Amino acid sequence: MTSIAADAEAWIRRYEKSPDSALRLVCLPYAGGSASYFFPVAKALAPSIEVLAIQYPGRQDRHREPCIDDIGKLADAVVGALEGLDDKPLALFGHSMGATLSYEVALRLEKRKVMPVRLFVSGRRAPSRVREESVHQRDDAGVLEELRMLNGTNGEVLENEELLRMALPAIRGDYRAIESYRCEPGRRISCPITALTGDADPRASVDEVRDWEKHTTAEMDLTVLSGGHFFLNDHVPQVLKIISERLLPVTRS
Repeated sequence: MTSIAADAEAWIRRYEKSPDSALRLVCLPYAGGSASYFFPVAKALAPSIEVLAIQYPGRQDRHREPCIDDIGKLADAVVGALEGLDDKPLALFGHSMGATLSYEVALRLEKRKVMPVRLFVSGRRAPSRVREESVHQRDDAGVLEELRMLNGTNGEVLENEELLRMALPAIRGDYRAIESYRCEPGRRISCPITALTGDADPRASVDEVRDWEKHTTAEMDLTVLSGGHFFLNDHVPQVLKIISERLLPVTRS
């Protein structure tokens, strides 16, 4: 097995193989999240769109690996895992930390002349909108308080001490990565951006999300749905419809 193939196997999960699909959608999870979050997305979009869910190190089947707590290094690793997958049009979808990461991945892909057809950013303010946050510096109780406030982690995990011990290092590392991230001023991607956010998200106001328009030379559209940071969970059919409407015209062209 080549090193590139080994990297792809470690990083990419194909929950629904769609060899005849005309387009791939690379999905990047939130802080503390895992590839399995996108299992329903993969099932719903197949066979027209093949979903590649990214599995970060430090969780689930990669829990023995050290977490990468730097967005730039994480983006480099994701791009390396995607090497050779340029035989079809490719789009990116990221939620929360995954949105910022997907932007950095898009920048790197374009530098390699691999041009994503669209970037979907969900539940995350624009890279240029900085808040000083320090969740990663809190004790374990403080990190758990943040997770409960955002209501994004499975309740079973929050109540299961063994699962928590396994999950907290990755969660803390992800928070360190996103809270220390600062984008390089002036950089823009050339593909269009579709932004989605909840109207009551405590970590991303609508105005902060709207500023994603400053990070592309193409158009940007914004959809505001009811809910908090994990509004996606309450609007799955609508989110899938938005993804399909933006991407399926590409597959027919």
